[in-house]
Amino acid sequence: MSTLLEKTDPARRRISTAIIVGLIGGLFSAIVKFGWEVPFPPRTPERNATNPPQTMLELWFGMSPEQSHTGITFNGNEGLPIYSFIVHFAFAIVFALFYCVVAEYYPRIKMWQGAAFGLLVWVGTHLTLMPLTGLVPSPFPWVAGGQTWAEHFSEALGHVIWLWAIEIVRRDLRNRITHEPDAEVPLGAEPAR
Repeated sequence: MSTLLEKTDPARRRISTAIIVGLIGGLFSAIVKFGWEVPFPPRTPERNATNPPQTMLELWFGMSPEQSHTGITFNGNEGLPIYSFIVHFAFAIVFALFYCVVAEYYPRIKMWQGAAFGLLVWVGTHLTLMPLTGLVPSPFPWVAGGQTWAEHFSEALGHVIWLWAIEIVRRDLRNRITHEPDAEVPLGAEPAR
């Protein structure tokens, strides 16, 4: 457990860089997650008629269904759910900022190039918080109306890909901006191959 909580040298931390990189990584990763969901939709068409971001806006913020389903038109495509997109991007940016800043202190958050943290976020949100608050049905596929195995496949692997995208952006941009390796890597060490 001590290695999980091992901290970096405070002199090597670059928090302002982590914030900039987190914003960029959040934007990039939200687009990656959208791309993942095209071939692997996380919900059935019936369940996606009102998606979890729209349900959240209605339950938590009192938006009417008409407001939460507000659509915009882009390039002739009508009805693009603008508020769902805003929630999707906000979620990605908040978690990317958290991940990038925490990585400056606790390098173990980067385990499996971010995949472990991605799975943790999936378990914490899609299997725990969202079912408990009524945003999605039970996480158990054998319960009538529960989330399906296909949904678990899409969301679990989608969260791995999403966090891996954040980690790729984080490592590359942090190292390019600072001209240093990550905080836990000794200066002058051979670069990872």
